[in-house]
Amino acid sequence: MTSENQTMNTDIAKEKLTSDMKVLIADLEDLLRATAGQVGEKAVVARERIEASLANAKLRLADAERALADTTRQAVRVTDAYVHDHPWAAVGIGTALGLVLGMLISRR
Repeated sequence: MTSENQTMNTDIAKEKLTSDMKVLIADLEDLLRATAGQVGEKAVVARERIEASLANAKLRLADAERALADTTRQAVRVTDAYVHDHPWAAVGIGTALGLVLGMLISRR
């Protein structure tokens, strides 16, 4: 597996993690709203722990989103530099990909 493929797989995993974290955060916020009327020492302690975990998860999610955006920007810069340095190779790669995709689509 090439370095580019590993980077792409890592980016996909980060996107999935970010998506999963957003769902988890939304679910936790819903749970906190639903249990807002619950009283008792255990309920109060549980709510405080959930709120702290939720705040921590939001911070980590923001960090992950920033890292993903930075990685994406870096990939765009590298691709742009490659295309400027090797325009005919980029045209050839684009043509080959178009041909392969066309053949795959025409099979259906």
